[in-house]
Amino acid sequence: MLNGKKYVESAKLIEKSKLYDAAEALDLVCQTAKAKFDETVEAHIRLGVDSRHADQQVRGAIVLPHGTGKTVRTLVFARGDKAEAAKAVGADYVGAEEFVTKIQSENWFEFDVVIATPDMMGVIGRLGKVLGPKGLMPNPKAGTVTMDVAKAVTEAKAGKIEYRLDKTNIIHCPIGKASFGTEKLTENFQTLMSAIIKAKPASAKGQYIKSCVVASTMGPGVKVNAAKLS
Repeated sequence: MLNGKKYVESAKLIEKSKLYDAAEALDLVCQTAKAKFDETVEAHIRLGVDSRHADQQVRGAIVLPHGTGKTVRTLVFARGDKAEAAKAVGADYVGAEEFVTKIQSENWFEFDVVIATPDMMGVIGRLGKVLGPKGLMPNPKAGTVTMDVAKAVTEAKAGKIEYRLDKTNIIHCPIGKASFGTEKLTENFQTLMSAIIKAKPASAKGQYIKSCVVASTMGPGVKVNAAKLS
């Protein structure tokens, strides 16, 4: 597959074999984000763990200091005063069975985060096969199954992201938009890395952070010096 002219020009700015400090890498990402839209910047972190083992899972959620730059639409499954609390802090959709039906019958996915009170998980269980593969199923570890739905909605809208290993032991996470600039992106990146390092499983042996690459949506990847991260 041939890369576009902008990509080729951008790639010339990056030394492929060099491992950059985080701030320098993110500065290059900002320079090489040349698309006509505000590109998302992502971090891709390969860990020295085996995700097939339950005791080596790395998963959690954090609020990035500068958010993700994305408008987050929240769907909250709650009843009574919890539903009212969610509406009060600006949840986009709040309800119960009617949203289960809407998702099942209309293939409706006009939301980015699903939050639920624990008593609603029985209702949502029927959606496991459709929400699970999309990474939308509420989960206590991610803070999306909680009695404090108001706090969960506020955090989601403030830029809370979930990090988790994929099958190849890599974590893929958005850390903001190219328009944020180097300083804000670096602060977001450091916040994410601190959380991942704190989440290191006790059973993980050897080098924990194997490699790290940062890139914008359409730009080339820039390697970050993993030795300076852990």
